[in-house]
Amino acid sequence: MMKRRWMLKVLSVILLTCFAMVALFPFAALLLASFKPANELMRFGLNLQLDPEEMNLQNYLYLFTKEGKIYWTWYKNSLLITLLFTLITLFLSSMVGYALAIYNFKGKNAILFLVLFLMMIPLEILMLPLFEEMIAFRLVDTYGGVIIPFAVSPFAVFFFRQYALGLPKELIDAARIDGCSEFGIYLRIMGPLMLPAFGAMGILQGLNSWNNFLWPLIVLRTDEMFTLPIGLAGLLTPYGNNYDVLISGSVLAVLPILVLFFLLQRYFISGLTIGAIKE
Repeated sequence: MMKRRWMLKVLSVILLTCFAMVALFPFAALLLASFKPANELMRFGLNLQLDPEEMNLQNYLYLFTKEGKIYWTWYKNSLLITLLFTLITLFLSSMVGYALAIYNFKGKNAILFLVLFLMMIPLEILMLPLFEEMIAFRLVDTYGGVIIPFAVSPFAVFFFRQYALGLPKELIDAARIDGCSEFGIYLRIMGPLMLPAFGAMGILQGLNSWNNFLWPLIVLRTDEMFTLPIGLAGLLTPYGNNYDVLISGSVLAVLPILVLFFLLQRYFISGLTIGAIKE
């Protein structure tokens, strides 16, 4: 029996290692390509071939020239939009989910049904009415036009609601006896208990905002307001491709998400698993 378990463990490690190598291959090839001249990519495509004579830092140095200055404008826009979107979404969605889990009020089930219904509606159906709203509110080509329509995520609301169902209600009663307000109970007592949920949703919502392409493409109009996905996609045109910025810029675009994951990874698995088993 012990030998069989050991064999299964070894096979699992080998299988997962193979999956990891397949998943990491595109990024490894992209990283190597960022140190090669653009014409090498045109000739041979993405590959794992190492040629020390061809490898250099020219693609990264190009980003700090006058021609590559616009890249950092896109980078700044993506960072600000992602930071604001993540913070606003976590705060508002957690409050709605917490209220649906803790309080009993008229229309609670209807609101929960509406949240679940909105999770099933694709963005393509909502794009036109949302864009007309942004025009009416004069939010086209602004950060607000990208952030506000999705500031409260139905998925995040449902996730926080599921997580909050498992919070100890005795702490709420004790805090009320001590004279703490309902908002104070949320901020001082229940909020810290929901840190794993905040960590998990912070990674998911941050990743979603950083990689978001379709909605910012619709709302944003000028080069100075573009985010990284839009700006990098615009480097590939029928009239020429700027691989100097595209390859090195794509590598640098991964760094914020890696930093976000390493900062919140301690909460990621626990937040997902605990929140998933609540009734």
